[in-house]
This record gives sequence, C-alpha cells and structure tokens, in this order.
Amino acid sequence: MTKILYYLFIIPLSYLPLKILYIISDFLYLLITYIIPYRKKIVEKNIDNSFPEKSAKEKKIIKLQFYRHLTDLLAEGIKSINISKNEINNRVKITNPELMDELYKKKKDVILVSGHYNNWEWIVKGLNLFFKHKAIGIGMPLSSKFWDKKMNESRSKFSMTVVNSMNYKNELLNSSKNEIKSILLLGDQSPSDSNKSYWMTFLNQDTPVLFGTEMIAHDLNYSVVFLSVKKIKRGYYSINLNLITHEPHKLNWGEITEAHTKLLEKEIISKPQYWLWSHKRWKREIPKDLNKLKIKQKEKFNSRFYK
Repeated sequence: MTKILYYLFIIPLSYLPLKILYIISDFLYLLITYIIPYRKKIVEKNIDNSFPEKSAKEKKIIKLQFYRHLTDLLAEGIKSINISKNEINNRVKITNPELMDELYKKKKDVILVSGHYNNWEWIVKGLNLFFKHKAIGIGMPLSSKFWDKKMNESRSKFSMTVVNSMNYKNELLNSSKNEIKSILLLGDQSPSDSNKSYWMTFLNQDTPVLFGTEMIAHDLNYSVVFLSVKKIKRGYYSINLNLITHEPHKLNWGEITEAHTKLLEKEIISKPQYWLWSHKRWKREIPKDLNKLKIKQKEKFNSRFYK
C-alpha cells in the first residue's frame, strides 16, 4: 500500500505546480483541523506548556495557523521530489551569504544547525546550491525503510550526502580532505537517551537537547553557524546566517548547545505557528538527579577536550 501511494499518487502530484498543490493543501487543512483532527491533543498540550502566559484564544490561533502551515509543508514536500534548481533558488534566498563565503575562503568546515521550523526540507535539499561547501546532512533514520530511502533520495537530488546519525563520524573522516564541508543538523529532535542529552530550559520546559552539534564541533574543530529561517510569504523563505563560533575549543561545555537552542527558541516565540508542534518533543522523563548528571557530563566533556 505504501509503494502504491508513493508511485501512483505522490510522484504524479510532484510534477504539478505549487499553485495547484496549494489548492490540495487548502482542502487538507479543513480535513485535519475540523474533520479528522491531526494529533490534536499533542499539539494543544505542547502549545499550552510552551506559552502558559497566553490566553485560550491566542493558543487556538497558533494551533489553527500551525495546521495551515503544516498542510502547506506537505504540499511543498511533495513538490520537493521534482523541484528544479531554478525554482528552489528562486524560493529560498540567503540574506548574508558572505559569512559562508568567508569561511570557505579560510577553508573552514562548518556545522549548520537549525530546527524543524518553516520549510527545513527545502533547506536540506538546496544546501549544495546555496553555498560552496560540500553539503552533508546528518539525521536519524525513519522507522519505515521505504520512506527513509525515498526521503534520502529526495534530499540528495542536488548532491547532498545523507549520513545516518549512528555512523556519521566515519563518513566525515573518510571524506576527501580536499573538500571543505558543511554539515547540516536539526538540533530540536527528541534525543533517544535522556542521560546522554544536554538538559536546559526550552519553551518554558525542562528539555533534553541533542549534544551532537557541540561534540562534532569540538571533535573536528568545525565552525558553527545557526540558520535562521523566515517565511516571506506562501512558498518563499529567507535564511539569515548567525555565526555562533569559529573556535569551538574556546567555549565551555554547553555553550554551543545553549546558543543554537536559544536562537531557535527566539524564532519560535516570534512566529510560533511555523514550528512542528505535532512532534512529541517532551516525551523523555527528566532524570531523577539532574544536577548530578550535569556535573558528571561536564567532567567527562572537560576530561576529553580540556586535558
């Protein structure tokens, strides 16, 4: 059934212009909002806990605007399968490309970190078009092998190298030393292990955050840049580059993780409807002795990088 859906419906739809796909999006919005509510309890709980100061009316507006954006993301995701280089370059603009150009001139490898905010799939797909660095995307595999394969095929259409988060280090170390690389990470995924996560306050809640960005930066001495993505209008986005550091070894434990997570939080607070509220972001239990865990993590980190 999955393959039938993909080859008989999704692939043909991907050849349609976005203005037609947005008509389908309009219908789906009504469907998942009013007829068969999509993850309604999860969405409402996440918004409630993140914005306790907002009124019920304000929270409802965020929810409705999120569903509106979510169905547009689905339409744009379908189009992404067969989107052209010209179209993606026309729809996604970099406001300050000189930052990456300068890092490239200095032959600095870069970690680009962002979140599930606005259209992250177009960012992944277009990375090799936007910058001179050789693009590598690191992500957790999907539970469905079929959808994981098709997702990676779509993401690598413009020569992006897609790497499993479980074996990324070998890929990076084995890649050509002559290539100046940019690694894209989405830092707001829910970690699989609470005890190996960096815990901090995010959207008014104790939250485990993936520590991969910080570990790679220290391990390989990569610069770290946060991608701030804004929606200009339907189907059009801009990216602003925010340099976190080009000397990770000068920063203390947790500083890189705190920096990119707070930048994402700032975006979400500004325009909350564009984040992925249907994701079970806070499903991990808080460790019993969090302070003790943090002390242990910091000591382990310092013994590795600051001997």
